[in-house]
Amino acid sequence: MLRVTEIFRSIQGESTHAGRPCTFVRLTGCPMRCVWCDSEYTFTGGEHFSIDDVMAQVAAFACKLVEVTGGEPLAQKEAFNLIERLCDEGYEVLVETGGYVSTADLDPRAKVILDIKCPASGEEERNEWSNLERLRPDKDEVKFVIADEGDWLYAKRLIEQHDLESRTNAVLISPAWGMVDLQALANWVSGSGLNVRMQLQLHKYIWGPEVKGV
Repeated sequence: MLRVTEIFRSIQGESTHAGRPCTFVRLTGCPMRCVWCDSEYTFTGGEHFSIDDVMAQVAAFACKLVEVTGGEPLAQKEAFNLIERLCDEGYEVLVETGGYVSTADLDPRAKVILDIKCPASGEEERNEWSNLERLRPDKDEVKFVIADEGDWLYAKRLIEQHDLESRTNAVLISPAWGMVDLQALANWVSGSGLNVRMQLQLHKYIWGPEVKGV
């Protein structure tokens, strides 16, 4: 059984898939407590679903792109079986993970969006660094949520040290909502010489930052 906060269809708001119709399976629970977290409602509660129940709801939305997210979806061991099942049934599967849990046992057909925690998150020390070794240039993306210039310099250093530009499909630079000046971040990115992508959370600009299930 899985603890599920919500299953819904919307458009993808982030990553290189932004703007695409997508079904989201948002699992309950997260071992991390990032100070800027925008999904604290997923920490507790939720309803128990079998994988068959989840698959039935996903099928009802008739959308071939599915993101498994949270909270931290991989904190539930059964999530790995759900992801395998989604892949078996022909879905294009995105897994957005906060990087605390190892991706070693993840179905290789799924595409990983790895959120590397920067210092201002308060959770930088809990990054599972071995996840960087499994990134694939044809599939996976890394995301840095930036709250201040210190976060940007930290992200820039990791990108260069780990050669993330060539070892991933995309390096995403995402502003922490309401915490960093967007023009300043754009200037840091544009002047860096790095092959990275600044992204905004499209869904928040469409529906507002407090709306769930979008």
